[in-house]
Amino acid sequence: MSGTYSQEDVKSHNKPDNLWIIVDEDVYDLTNFQEEHPGGKKILQRVAGKDASKQFWKYHNEGILKKYQKQLQVGSLDSKAKAAPPTPPATPPPAAKQEKELVKPEPVPGTVAPQPGADAKEMAEALDQFGDMVPGGDPNWYQSYHSPYFNQSHADLRAEVREWVENEIMPNITEWDEARKVPDEIYKAMGERGYLAGLMGVHYPKDLTDKRVKSVAPEKWDLFHEMLLTDEISRSGSGGFVWNLIGGFGIGAPPVLKYGKKELVQRIMPEILSGDKRICLAITEPDAGSDVANLTCEAKLSEDGKHYIVNGEKKWITNGIWSDYFTTAVRTGGEGMNGVSVLLIERSFGGVSTRKMDCQGVWSSGTTYVTFEDVKVPVENLVGKENQGFKVLMTNFNHERIGIIIQCLRFSRVCYEESMKYAHKRRTFGKKLIEHPVIRLKLAHMFRQIEASYSWMENLIYQCQTMSEVEAMLKLGGAIAGLKAQATTTFEFCAREASQIFGGLSYSRGGQGAKVERLYRDVRAYAIPGGSEEIMLDLSIRQSLRVHQALGMKL
Repeated sequence: MSGTYSQEDVKSHNKPDNLWIIVDEDVYDLTNFQEEHPGGKKILQRVAGKDASKQFWKYHNEGILKKYQKQLQVGSLDSKAKAAPPTPPATPPPAAKQEKELVKPEPVPGTVAPQPGADAKEMAEALDQFGDMVPGGDPNWYQSYHSPYFNQSHADLRAEVREWVENEIMPNITEWDEARKVPDEIYKAMGERGYLAGLMGVHYPKDLTDKRVKSVAPEKWDLFHEMLLTDEISRSGSGGFVWNLIGGFGIGAPPVLKYGKKELVQRIMPEILSGDKRICLAITEPDAGSDVANLTCEAKLSEDGKHYIVNGEKKWITNGIWSDYFTTAVRTGGEGMNGVSVLLIERSFGGVSTRKMDCQGVWSSGTTYVTFEDVKVPVENLVGKENQGFKVLMTNFNHERIGIIIQCLRFSRVCYEESMKYAHKRRTFGKKLIEHPVIRLKLAHMFRQIEASYSWMENLIYQCQTMSEVEAMLKLGGAIAGLKAQATTTFEFCAREASQIFGGLSYSRGGQGAKVERLYRDVRAYAIPGGSEEIMLDLSIRQSLRVHQALGMKL
């Protein structure tokens, strides 16, 4: 039911048994909703037949409106201006264009070869504008600025993921966060949509799954597609939600895919990539966090040499409570990094117990304390070589940290964009917040840090995609560590400034300030895991000096 009504029409629906209200010139019938309203019936009855926009936005956010809009909206006011036609969703290039893209020119000596899926000219073309066009609310290539990194396939993926997140995810985020759990069908949808297979930090593993991303062919998938997928999911404004979907999976599955024995990979990865089984990474222990070389979880070879017997504990393991598989760092040799191995431990082996931990932030991520008691792990489940697991873990840390960087910078944008929109609505001392210089200064400082950090991130992802694996391992570890610290401090700054702009609304859970309040709680979950800021900054300098000494640095 949808119609056009005058103010007078709505005024006639002002009784408890016939209750309409107006929110932003849209008309809602709340007659049968009164019993469900968490604030009680009286609040609704006081605004029956009236414009309740001010009262609504005082307590609620856009997600609530989206959640109930289809169910309760009956039309709009006749005074409401017709909305401009939405930006059409990105469409795949025509067949002729696709055919042209598949014929890649030979690179000219001394130049960088065009990236997969587009020639160099296409990569530099500006794409159609997309999103709400808030300056800094999205990366500037969304706003028709030129970029050498993105082509039409990236725009197609962006449109696909954003539609899913806005329609199926955002209206429910607060509810899922409070419940400390995201419904299993949402994780399953990640597999069905082909998204899980796109988060491996390598090529799209099409030989291990029949799931496909609708808007991007597997052979065209690159690291910028992976970045976009993580970035758009992070618009949800919940670290717990993002970690529930891609936290344990995104750091637990890649080492197995890359270093696991062929038989192991072929046995377990199809179910993991489809979303039917879950996997996590188990490194951190009660007494060994960033100091990975000091871990004590022990794996002893059985007398017959067929199994490792694992005993030990792991702490702060993301998604562990739900996981079927644990990519686990264990000690198989002597002290230090040269005695560390990686085993794929399966819950079905027995002797694996998990209990959920109650933490400050990322509530729906399933942070877990894991105990291994005499777990028999077949030697075939060794990932990489015995006592050489440190290399596996260090390679994986780069991928993990880039994921954290992507999430932090989008969360920073969420804080900034929410603040910008609120500053244009909220009035204090006779004028809008945006008209106060002190508020504009806060927004400007948020904007400059986000854009600087994002540009660094784009460049590093391009380096990861362009360099050989050996060169990337040598050169990029320090830079990625440095950007991880930069991204988390940017996130913390933006969360704090957004909280100041929202005031009390960001101190209570739910309502207009829900995203800011939630993200402020999540800050430490990004500043510490994957390497704390202090350790990252020190590592960035040590690693860079070591590399450049080898390259002939002159001091």
